[in-house]
Amino acid sequence: MSTSVSSPIRYPDVGSHELMTRRGWWLVALNFLLPGSAQALAGNRRLGRIGLSATLIMWALVLLGLLGALLWPQLLVGVATNFFGLLLAQVVLLAYAVLWVVLTLDTLRLVRLVKARPKARPAIAALAVALMVVASGGAVYASYLTGITRGTLESIFGDGGPSVPPSDGYYNILLLGADSGDGRDSMRFDSISVVSVNAETGAATITGIPRDIANTPFAPGPMQDRYPNGHTSHSNINCGWGSGINQLVTEVEVCGDGDALYPEARANGSTPGIEATKDAAEGLLGIEIPYYVLIDMHGFAALVDALGGVTINVTERLPMGGPSYPTQPVDEWAIGWIEVGEQRMSGDTAQWYARSRYTTNDWDRMQRQRELQEAILRQTNPANVLARFQDVAAAGSNVIKTDLPQSMLPYFVDLAVKSRELPMQTIELTPQGGVDPEDPDIAHIHELVRAALHPPVPEEEK
Repeated sequence: MSTSVSSPIRYPDVGSHELMTRRGWWLVALNFLLPGSAQALAGNRRLGRIGLSATLIMWALVLLGLLGALLWPQLLVGVATNFFGLLLAQVVLLAYAVLWVVLTLDTLRLVRLVKARPKARPAIAALAVALMVVASGGAVYASYLTGITRGTLESIFGDGGPSVPPSDGYYNILLLGADSGDGRDSMRFDSISVVSVNAETGAATITGIPRDIANTPFAPGPMQDRYPNGHTSHSNINCGWGSGINQLVTEVEVCGDGDALYPEARANGSTPGIEATKDAAEGLLGIEIPYYVLIDMHGFAALVDALGGVTINVTERLPMGGPSYPTQPVDEWAIGWIEVGEQRMSGDTAQWYARSRYTTNDWDRMQRQRELQEAILRQTNPANVLARFQDVAAAGSNVIKTDLPQSMLPYFVDLAVKSRELPMQTIELTPQGGVDPEDPDIAHIHELVRAALHPPVPEEEK
């Protein structure tokens, strides 16, 4: 029996242009659909085995990833946020891209274009190259995105603090909106709040702290030793600070030696000013706050734009632009208006929505900032993050700083998923909320927080 008849793909009749053309189309298609199969059928079987093995391994990894997303999402996130796991994925993807190029070039050699019909030769070659660009280029791009992820996580979480267990059933995280504008001697916290996340259910409570709240007590530590009766102001010719909580950065880092007060702060991804603010928030609310997340307001607009904007229901017409405390008529400085109603805001508009003081006060600003925080948390989802991944990653690494340990990311991601399905509770330490920021009743604030985090259990549920 003729071998050319029994195996027309490996031993074709090279004199038949029709057969060689059909064979060429088949080999190119097989190389794309099942890399290595073209070599196994018509070329070097050893190379074919390598290609097929790599393909089967890749399919198995994809299948495991899909199963992990359905059955073990926390484990999958753990791998996806691990530095070495991402580095390994990046190397594997690059290796697979190179292998696909090698297999495609070898497939073109096996096709023997000169034996195909003349009109089909450029089409077969063009299809092979196009499929190679799709497959190999896709793997290279995936490797590139993996590298961006690794770099972003390293930038944001690289110097994270130690992992700690939940405190009284909650993880409490200090959220800071920082403003280091012109004319300031240090970064000031324009927005201060604490998010308390139930360690089991993911239920979240945000407590808004007025940035000027005065006479705050401190948790045990260097600032409590300095101010056993609460934070007070100080001024002299060279340096001074007020008694407000947002003055702590100036006091600790500009007027004093913060590194001596908090010698381990920078090694754990924090700063002395942030640690002093943590201690003040702990003393004020009566809870432990191990971690912080800081958003630089100068880059906040870029982050909102990277996420595709944010939708807010505006209840009062607000101007954009102008100084912090304008004295001229609004028509002389407003660069635009945020109208009443549901608005899809760009980053710049959202920033003015959070900052505007005209016709409003600091308590209104706090409320709007809280609305933005909740809206961004609710409206951020895997679809819009993946669609704008590079922009989100670039904005995030420039805007967000934290001492959350990278090892705890899978756990916090799992809590965030649970939190999205539950109503978010808020506490505002403002006059409207029964708190005098100039002379706060600390026992009353502790009770407000305790009642929100640990509400009494109805008698029938006991």
